[in-house]
Amino acid sequence: MTAGFGEAGGFGRRPALIVVDLSRGFTDPASPLGAEMDDVVAATRTMLDAAREAGLPVVFTTVVYDDANERAAAVFLRKVPALRVLQPGSEWIEVDPRLGRRADEPVLSKAFASAFFGTPLAAILAGHDCLLVCGATTSGCVRATVVDALQHGLMPVVPRECVGDRWPAAHDASLFDIEHKYGDVVALADAVAQVRAA
Repeated sequence: MTAGFGEAGGFGRRPALIVVDLSRGFTDPASPLGAEMDDVVAATRTMLDAAREAGLPVVFTTVVYDDANERAAAVFLRKVPALRVLQPGSEWIEVDPRLGRRADEPVLSKAFASAFFGTPLAAILAGHDCLLVCGATTSGCVRATVVDALQHGLMPVVPRECVGDRWPAAHDASLFDIEHKYGDVVALADAVAQVRAA
């Protein structure tokens, strides 16, 4: 590592967990936005089960384009028109059922990359000092959420096996970038151990 970059940020004393956009639109290859995410979903379920057992807050996000969000995100939709399939009532906005979302785990709807932008996430996480970030895609919504978590005073921790991308090169470059500037990238087993010890 270059001197002055990539120091460990640490796990914090009050962690929470967010699952970014592991909705069917991103985890089902039949979706125009989908990719092969079976391993990511399975790893995230392991992380979720550990977090639930430890009593950590868990939050999910999904991308939805109702009329208001379509107007607000007009430029984004012009750049990535495939996002238009994420309509209210569509199967593609549903959290992947393999994650076993519980009724008390909120799902925040968003229109942009970061889970913080235009959502109440910062208020939900008030009093916490660490955010475990799982989800898709590593180079898009995961990275944006990590950067914003840091900017909200939270230490981001990314379990490596719990994030995925359509493009391996973008995935690898984003994890490198996160590790050196914005958060800690750790093995799933290490994240689970930290949660159990918290």
